[in-house]
Amino acid sequence: MEVFLDTRGLRKMRSVLLMCLCVVRAAADCPKPTGGDNMVLTDASHLINEFPINTEVTLECANGYTIESGSGIITCIDDKWTEPELICKKKDCGDPKPQPHMSFDLNEGTLFSAAAEVTCDKGYETSGSSHIYCYNDGWRGKPRCEIVTCQKPPEVTNGESTWDSADDPKYGEIVQYVCNEGFTLTGEDSIMCTEHGEYNSDPPQCQGGGDVLTAEDKATAASVTSMTPSSFQDHRDGIVDTSKDVGYTPVIVSVICVSLVVCIAVLFIHKLLLKRKGSANGTVPIC
Repeated sequence: MEVFLDTRGLRKMRSVLLMCLCVVRAAADCPKPTGGDNMVLTDASHLINEFPINTEVTLECANGYTIESGSGIITCIDDKWTEPELICKKKDCGDPKPQPHMSFDLNEGTLFSAAAEVTCDKGYETSGSSHIYCYNDGWRGKPRCEIVTCQKPPEVTNGESTWDSADDPKYGEIVQYVCNEGFTLTGEDSIMCTEHGEYNSDPPQCQGGGDVLTAEDKATAASVTSMTPSSFQDHRDGIVDTSKDVGYTPVIVSVICVSLVVCIAVLFIHKLLLKRKGSANGTVPIC
């Protein structure tokens, strides 16, 4: 009976000692390290769940940072982690890659998380994103600078533009204007597409041309005049109005000339006959 009691007492003592050892061991373990603002645990260190004395884990630079110097290994000593010697600095994206007709405002610098505003050259406008951003793998963003265009050239009355392209005029391109025959161009004979997407001036005007008739218009007018009712009435009545130039003047002149010639010829023949008659009778004709 006494032996049984002694054995039972020894078991209790062992349990107490074991519990004390566990408490001491637990008190000696380190908590899981958390890293810092610019450092994190490596993937291998993340897999460790217990950190007894002398346990080593490794820290690395966080996303967007790069190693400047030192090591990231830390050790558990007396339930505390040693300070890491690792020093991390922000990644530098450097100057953005040049793009056509584009420049960048780098007031925020070129380090990780910085933003750069996009500026296009004169005559170009931003399409897409207006900023690019520095990430761990470099600059991100897809801005574009596209040339400014103007609307189709406005039309002018009694004239036309020389723009024959299916595309709209672009910045710096010039549109010429010409007037129809008989019209005078007033204003500038050309307009230019500016960087604001508008023309630098209004189109010209084509003025005048009121007394100018084309060949087709003249032929039509002559045809209408020749077919007026008064002409038909004159022909029907057989009356010729000499005040109108309808082609009779040359005929009248010809008749008068012929009449004069005939009269002169008759007079000459008459005198010749009288002269011959006087010679036959022995008399001298009196001239």
